[in-house]
Amino acid sequence: MISKDLTAASSSALLLSILSESDSYGYQILQSVREISEEKIAWSDGMLYPVLHRLEARGLVSSYWKSAPSGRRRKYYRLTAPGRKALAAQREEWMVVDGALKKLWAR
Repeated sequence: MISKDLTAASSSALLLSILSESDSYGYQILQSVREISEEKIAWSDGMLYPVLHRLEARGLVSSYWKSAPSGRRRKYYRLTAPGRKALAAQREEWMVVDGALKKLWAR
């Protein structure tokens, strides 16, 4: 499992990246994180929704309600234009960190 500190630090980048592929709702996002991380990152509702609400308050994501085929209403989240810019900036930052760690660990 990944430490809480690293999970928290990477949560915005992961969420923005997932939403850059398609609109999604909470449970689907949780499943995507598990799948993408090969079960090494497992978020709970209590971790996911505060991050989503923070991103929404910053205008990086927006939300809307949609009915599923079963008739159940789900709140979907989508990436906004400012969210795409924030994702590009975060991608660059993470690439710098990744590159630095790879160099250090290759020594």
